[in-house]
Amino acid sequence: MNEPITTLDLRHSGPDGVVTPWEETRRVLETADLFWLSTVRADGRPHVTPCVAVWHDGAIHFTAEETAQKTVNLRGNPHVILTTGYNQRGGLTVVVEGDAVRITDQDTLERLASVWATKWEGSWPYQVRNGYFYLYDEDEQRVLVDSNLVFSVKPGKVFAFGRGQTRHQF
Repeated sequence: MNEPITTLDLRHSGPDGVVTPWEETRRVLETADLFWLSTVRADGRPHVTPCVAVWHDGAIHFTAEETAQKTVNLRGNPHVILTTGYNQRGGLTVVVEGDAVRITDQDTLERLASVWATKWEGSWPYQVRNGYFYLYDEDEQRVLVDSNLVFSVKPGKVFAFGRGQTRHQF
């Protein structure tokens, strides 16, 4: 992934505003426990839902069931916003804009399953079959839930809200 062009938006930053370096913004994306995914319904109404995701290889990856509202929305409009960060003074909130693309490649999915298992210390033991993730219980040797699609979002723009509003443009 190329390094973004990083600027401070003076219109939305106070006199003490400073640029948030990309390394700091990326660290928030890598360590986030939860993201809020915003999509658009077919009738134009917004839809927001929490989701567990991982940052890997320059993109955010998340899962969704075939019948989930977010999946239905993505079929009609791939544009998304993912938000994460802190709602406390002094924290850093990050907003990512991009397009969600479904991942079906076996090798890529296997790498992502490994990333999920590592980040979440085994809490999301995905197995890969036929272009889908399946949660699998090793002890009971069975699949726990229906198939999950895997989506990837490469950022077009990333905003970091800290001691100023920083824009990272790719």
